[in-house]
Amino acid sequence: MFPTDEPDPTLLRGLSRRRLGRRDALRLGGMSAMGAFLAACGVQGQGKPSASVAPDAVAKYWAGKVQNNKLDFANWPLYMDPSKPELAKFTAKTGIQVKYDEVIQEMGPWFAKVQPQLAAGQSIGYDLMVITNSIQFGQFRDAGFLAPLDHSKLTNYAANAAKSYAATSYDPGNQYTVPWASGITGIAYDPDKVGRKITKLADLWDPAFKGKVGMFRDPQELGNFGLLAAGITPAGSGEADWTAAAAKLKEQKDAGIVRQYYDQSYVDALGKGEVWITQAWSGDIFQKNVSDGTNFEFVIPEEGGTIWTDNMAIPITAANPVDAIMMMDFFYEVENAATLAEYINYVCPVPAAQAVIKEHAAAATGEDKEYLTSVADSPLVFPAEADYSKLHYYVEFDTPQKQQAFTRTFEPIVLG
Repeated sequence: MFPTDEPDPTLLRGLSRRRLGRRDALRLGGMSAMGAFLAACGVQGQGKPSASVAPDAVAKYWAGKVQNNKLDFANWPLYMDPSKPELAKFTAKTGIQVKYDEVIQEMGPWFAKVQPQLAAGQSIGYDLMVITNSIQFGQFRDAGFLAPLDHSKLTNYAANAAKSYAATSYDPGNQYTVPWASGITGIAYDPDKVGRKITKLADLWDPAFKGKVGMFRDPQELGNFGLLAAGITPAGSGEADWTAAAAKLKEQKDAGIVRQYYDQSYVDALGKGEVWITQAWSGDIFQKNVSDGTNFEFVIPEEGGTIWTDNMAIPITAANPVDAIMMMDFFYEVENAATLAEYINYVCPVPAAQAVIKEHAAAATGEDKEYLTSVADSPLVFPAEADYSKLHYYVEFDTPQKQQAFTRTFEPIVLG
């Protein structure tokens, strides 16, 4: 059952667009996520391993640090139930008072805002922040701006996190971060309109859907799907591969198959029937179906989809790092991971949370029961191993120049 201080799930359905601004901000931030889980699920990435923590760095950083009963937490908008039941529970359990601010809108501006203070060894005013795998993530890490994690303080994480998290290429072994949530880019479609099962990226090129296909206008999302459609693995691809993928996308455009290149408005276009089949983000489609009663399908195509991840990290200058790492571990208690997933509806990093949500559903009635059951049963919140095996890393850019070259390759398709 929901605690009495949590909003009724019918209100959650009324807030079903709550995550749209978050995902659109991620798009605008130019992220280049590596994805979670993937190495342990058969996806062969070719990204460079991140910088290793010096053998004595953890001991040196954490020596003498103590709990201060205070925590300043920076997160993206609408990434937690507005009544913040988990934070109240954390304070009741630990005595730590939490100041929670939704101040991160895009990764680029966030890094630019805090970089001067971090470079000067000064506090940024926050002890914990949620940052996306991106060029900026590498800048945070490689500049020494992230505190190395003491895994002896992360017992819930060790016990409950999906084991493949330790195999991510952007932070192998979780030296600096633990995931908050992930999302999948795949295909959404209206089965009543298309009249058949959609299973492949090739369906986005089918002349039968001429003028009814939506594609993302973000060069990163568009380009990665172009690569997969051309039979090219995004991770490790180079400029010749990008040119081939752009040619594949131009064929689709020149044939009049694409109705429009969308930002977040693709959800509305699908709802209005303007498009029948479209690139899509997993959480959006789950929320659309729950809030509006639609029956849109979301599929990870046979050729593959992509995954992005947001991560909790401690700035190196945090005033209260012990309190921060306690919060990190708190969200890996299964019950807390479950209630968070019940609200945000994106990929949950704690597999055992699925069973807890099913317990909540069994104890609920009416619309509450229906809503919680839909969360627990959703492959968009708890993907199967077979789904993970089809997910890919995004193209990795180890320099801004490479990202700019990638953008120059795909942007003309959208703008022309």
